[in-house]
Amino acid sequence: MADAKVIPFDDDRSRARRRPARADGEAAAVRALPGPQGPLEPEGGRVDVRAAEGAPEAGEEGVMGESRGTGAGSDASGGSRGAGSWERRLAGGLSFLRRRITGEYEVDEFGYDEELTDQVLMSMLRPLYEKYFRVEVKGIENIPAEGGALIVANHSGTLPLDGLMMQVAVHDRHPAGRHLRLLAADLVFVLPVVNELARKAGHTLACAEDAERLLRAGEIVGVMPEGFKGIGKPFGERYKLQRFGRGGFVSTALRAGVPIVPCSIVGAEEIYPMIGNAKTLARVLGFPYFPLTPTFPWLGPLGAVPLPTKWTIQFGEPIPTDSYAPEAAEDPMLMFNLTDQVREQIQHTLYKLLVQRRSVFF
Repeated sequence: MADAKVIPFDDDRSRARRRPARADGEAAAVRALPGPQGPLEPEGGRVDVRAAEGAPEAGEEGVMGESRGTGAGSDASGGSRGAGSWERRLAGGLSFLRRRITGEYEVDEFGYDEELTDQVLMSMLRPLYEKYFRVEVKGIENIPAEGGALIVANHSGTLPLDGLMMQVAVHDRHPAGRHLRLLAADLVFVLPVVNELARKAGHTLACAEDAERLLRAGEIVGVMPEGFKGIGKPFGERYKLQRFGRGGFVSTALRAGVPIVPCSIVGAEEIYPMIGNAKTLARVLGFPYFPLTPTFPWLGPLGAVPLPTKWTIQFGEPIPTDSYAPEAAEDPMLMFNLTDQVREQIQHTLYKLLVQRRSVFF
């Protein structure tokens, strides 16, 4: 299979437009994924990934049969999908496969494949989002329609499904159809298969340089400052925010001059109730923790199935940063105050949503 074309991006562009992919036969390898040696050091910039001859436009079905801009099961005029719709889907699917084989698609210098994300990865996550966790989204209008923004969310659930569900929420519910670029831990990029999928889905290493570059390019960037402390905390500490580190995300937002959007996620804490941690086994495997739940590892692979909890994702009022001077990013007191403000807003919203929730599962 031919390699994708890697196109450098211009930081001054806020969003790349859909354009036909070039098929000149040139192949460029995506730069090496980061490993234990250190973080990624980007050179160049944002890329246009969508594209291509035969790629579906907004409101038109893609290779997996999903529609952006119309409801499921109906076309733009509200009628039932007919033979013409299936023909378009088949043609789009064949065109998509052809581009994969010939390398007539583009990725950015972080390895992000927007077309693959839209047509395949989102379609695979959508049933989990819509049918299994039945995610309800609030405050999506607080994410700007254009330009960069930093979404800061709580982290929980033993496995990082909350980040993926947040990515689907932004992709499917935002009127502008924006894409969320998540910052992930080093461990994600050293796991086989997972590292490739993470790169293709737009995730990148959680370091200030990568985050600032994406924000300056007008991207929506997501970060979960609790890290492993949040996702691996005991079930008895559910919905109690852990420490938010040293406020590095605030410094990044100040440097890029983008708003900070607090995000509270309810429902993820209960999918894998963590009642214990096999620390010795975790050290042997090189994991930050090895969870013990009521079903895992006792039921084997069946124990890895998450519980079908009902989720709510709420995006809060954005906190502007463009009024601060450039040197404000070096002010430790300001960073502490803004970090505390974001953390308190997320925690307050979590408590509010929990009070409103009538059932974990319904």
